[in-house]
Amino acid sequence: MYQPSNSRYNTMEYRRCGRSGIKLPLVSLGLWHNFGGVNVYENCRDMIRTAFDGGITHLDLANNYGPPPGSAEETFGRILKTDLQGYRDELIISSKAGYYMWDGPYGEWGSKKYLVSSLDQSLKRMGLEYVDIFYHHRPDPDTPLEETMSALDLIVRQGKALYVGISNYPAEEARRAFQILENLGTPCLIHQPRYSMFDRWVEGGLLDALEEYGVGCIPFSPLAQGLLTDRYLKGIPEDSRAAVGFFLKRTDVTENVIDKVRRLNEIAQQRGQKMAQMAVAWLLKDMRVTSVLIGASKPEQVTDALDALNNLKFSKEELKKIDEILK
Repeated sequence: MYQPSNSRYNTMEYRRCGRSGIKLPLVSLGLWHNFGGVNVYENCRDMIRTAFDGGITHLDLANNYGPPPGSAEETFGRILKTDLQGYRDELIISSKAGYYMWDGPYGEWGSKKYLVSSLDQSLKRMGLEYVDIFYHHRPDPDTPLEETMSALDLIVRQGKALYVGISNYPAEEARRAFQILENLGTPCLIHQPRYSMFDRWVEGGLLDALEEYGVGCIPFSPLAQGLLTDRYLKGIPEDSRAAVGFFLKRTDVTENVIDKVRRLNEIAQQRGQKMAQMAVAWLLKDMRVTSVLIGASKPEQVTDALDALNNLKFSKEELKKIDEILK
């Protein structure tokens, strides 16, 4: 029988999510990859146990996570039942809908039909009565934003989610969504954008919008699909994401990119950190960032990410050098 560490809350820091009553751990665990039906169940279980033992209370899913789609929620549902059932009230569990999930005209995007149906399916897969956060996963160019946001409002009023969020929304569309949700009486809790040292688009207005509306921020892909690690410093390993061509391609690993990573890695070593740890810490330097969403393929990677929290402070000289490298 799994017994969580008694010291799990001693070292983790929790940051308030916008202007809400919710605090999230500085590091959250995403189940995007490596938790599907094709993966080794015991490894999935060990990663979640390691995360919870380290004070990670937020576990992030979506309807289509796997592969196959839906299987990450099924895997998590099994682990919740066997290991974490008695700790449900210590967890923030999130899911999303927006990408393709099933055949026909109601199986993706942002209609009320799709979002309500998808969450019902997710709850069954995980064995839950409600999720803590339910996101619209991506903007829908064809469905009125009012319909999508009213669906999120309805889901909260039905008791199927406590809070709602959005993901992948550009700044102006996010502002519109925040305003609609405020008017409906269900304010947006959080936005989940892609954000890393190599992908800083959120600094062009989105972070300002989040601050203005009191919405939290939880970046995904903080390591730029593995580029911001020491993985590619000596070439492309055959078992790497770039070699497989899944999301990251060989053509993304250019000599210019690797030169930047080498120079960034020198700064990380001077800070007593691995490159990946500094990449996480760099995001958390901005207090508008509530939590950083990490992925993992083995428990040791979860522990590594937690160790990033040992040094979150950057000197002005370090930040200047980093900006010069990233130009």
